[in-house]
Amino acid sequence: MKIYQVDAFSQKLFQGNPAAVIVQDEWLSDELMQNIALENNLSETAFVKRIDDTHYAIRWFTPTAEVAFCGHATLASAFILFREYTKATEIEFEVKNLGTFYVSQAADGKINMNFPIRKPEYLEEYPEILNEALNKPIQAVYVNPQAYIIELESAQDVLDLEVDFLKLKALGHAHAVMEAPNLDVAVTASYVGESPYDCISRYFAPEIGIDEDPVTGSIHTAIVPLWAEKLGKTELVAYQASARGGELFCRILNDERMEVSGYAKLYMIGELFV
Repeated sequence: MKIYQVDAFSQKLFQGNPAAVIVQDEWLSDELMQNIALENNLSETAFVKRIDDTHYAIRWFTPTAEVAFCGHATLASAFILFREYTKATEIEFEVKNLGTFYVSQAADGKINMNFPIRKPEYLEEYPEILNEALNKPIQAVYVNPQAYIIELESAQDVLDLEVDFLKLKALGHAHAVMEAPNLDVAVTASYVGESPYDCISRYFAPEIGIDEDPVTGSIHTAIVPLWAEKLGKTELVAYQASARGGELFCRILNDERMEVSGYAKLYMIGELFV
């Protein structure tokens, strides 16, 4: 069984977010997919089921759980499909509960992913533990089905932020007790002054085994619409400021859909014996 590892949202190796990709004609068992993801120990391992040369289904697993939406592993999967499995330049992914993702590859290799917008709502009240877990003052808190999106005062605050991961894990446990969906935490700010970027973010998900995710495509379906409205723009370049870092080129298409685009670099092709 072939396995690929790709650095997504980067044009250089050892930057962006690494994802593993496995393409099969039928799903492996859930137990085997979870065990493979645990063994890989990457933010996500993507499993792709081929329907035909332009239609696929996709699922994503962290080392500890299946997730509902992963942008960087979708980018990595599309990169591998375009490189190894199809001569098409446009493909579709069918995703449980999220419908269809429309993906295309430009002549320069950039991959454009048409996703549903998951715009966040402003929260008047939010868990106090968020203030305790972050060492920078919170300007505003929003939420969507994936995460709390926390606005900080400046890009420098995002860069300098220190996080108490034990407290963020406690936030996840509190959700479990309340039988509420587990929510990750993203922080974001806009850039002021000269910069190639419009907004910056970082992303934390210790409850599912990822203290800090290197680059999170999915959360930009919330972050970018937020800043698009605040900045009065429909095209934004976003930077996720993890240690590896990553660039996301984003465009609002309409009230319901947007593009999240980026580059990818192949790191490894291997073989699994399972």
